Amino acid sequence: MSEEKKDYGSTLNLPKTDFPMRGNLPENEPKIQKEKFTQELYEKMLKKNEGKKSFVLHDGPPYANGEIHIGHALNKILKDTIVRYKNLQGFYTPYVPGYDTHGMPTEKKAIEKLGLNRDEIPVTKFRDTCKEFTSKYKDVQTEGFKRLGVLGDWDHPYITYQPQMEAKQIGVFADMYKKGYIYKGLKPVYWCTDCETALAEAEIEYKDVNSITAYVKFPVKNSKNLFDETNSYFVIWTTTPWTLPGNMGITINPEFKYALVNTGKEKLIMATETVEKVMKVAEIEEYKIEKEFVGKDLEGVICKHPFLDRDSKVVLGSDDTILVELETGTGAVHTAPGYGKEDYLCGLKNDLEIVVTVDAKGVQRGDGSGPFKDMYYAKSNKEIVKWLEENNLLLAKQEVNHSYPHCWRCKKPIIFRATSQWFASVDRF
Repeated sequence: MSEEKKDYGSTLNLPKTDFPMRGNLPENEPKIQKEKFTQELYEKMLKKNEGKKSFVLHDGPPYANGEIHIGHALNKILKDTIVRYKNLQGFYTPYVPGYDTHGMPTEKKAIEKLGLNRDEIPVTKFRDTCKEFTSKYKDVQTEGFKRLGVLGDWDHPYITYQPQMEAKQIGVFADMYKKGYIYKGLKPVYWCTDCETALAEAEIEYKDVNSITAYVKFPVKNSKNLFDETNSYFVIWTTTPWTLPGNMGITINPEFKYALVNTGKEKLIMATETVEKVMKVAEIEEYKIEKEFVGKDLEGVICKHPFLDRDSKVVLGSDDTILVELETGTGAVHTAPGYGKEDYLCGLKNDLEIVVTVDAKGVQRGDGSGPFKDMYYAKSNKEIVKWLEENNLLLAKQEVNHSYPHCWRCKKPIIFRATSQWFASVDRF
């Protein structure tokens, strides 16, 4: 006797639904798009709550410089969810999408994709080309956002290159200027030599790199009669030898003890606690400490710059400028007010001149660069160490691996340099 085929599915208590088993997006997505954008769903949402209390979500605009990516998707879908939710709550919810068509990200993408040479192309031509570039990607991104199902006034977006937008921005800037919020100043900032622009803290990424560190000897010119200047040197330690053309001082800790170390050939000054470590790095086995000083007594000692016709003054560090420590180095800090925030503050406090020899492209310029004029800063880094070694002004050198700031756009190392820039005073706001 053959077994009867039984329909076991009919014996199960399963839910019933009209939804298809498959998404079938190739067929269904165009239908969804049509329902949303040809049947004016956004306009109907607005009309439903017309006259009621408004909820306006401002669209912080994306740069119109490429196809949309996952970050765009997250941003726009979250905004769309909020606007729809508020509309369901009964709010009048206009949503005007925007596009940022100005600034370095746009210019950099245009240069990359169109193969432009910004140093040769006329400014007006460069500006017009960038505008055409952003206009194209504005449309590309609009279609992408529509594909995501984001509702908004896509026929009337705000675009930063629109004359009415630019006029409003200039008006706001003028008001800020009249109220004294805008000022020009020379201040060290993060600087990308590839993008040729300043960077904010939030635009910095950190990567581990190998760097040459140098123990540099500064010949003593005037010891204030504390010791014999003949063949005497202050020893500083730096991870950025390329900034030495900007050196104007040597910062020490007023409370530390400093030793005058006789090696038989010369006398070296450094923090007493660092002597053993530094001598080991310099591979000097025979030495003796001739004399010790408290840091504050060495203030005002004058040294000669290693390769420039300039003095370098010994100054005292503090909590609000350069905090000299003993974990690394010699307890004597190379101080270049044009190449670091702490150095800058120390320079202001001690009346040190701000000298910047590296230009926007990262090249050593002017007479202040000495024998390293016209070198890219990274090349001058190696050449300065080589020159110091050849001229008996390098006590020792090491290669260290450490975290170093990089540009978030081009991913290349950045530098600190003082630039003359316009600033908006947040304190005055």
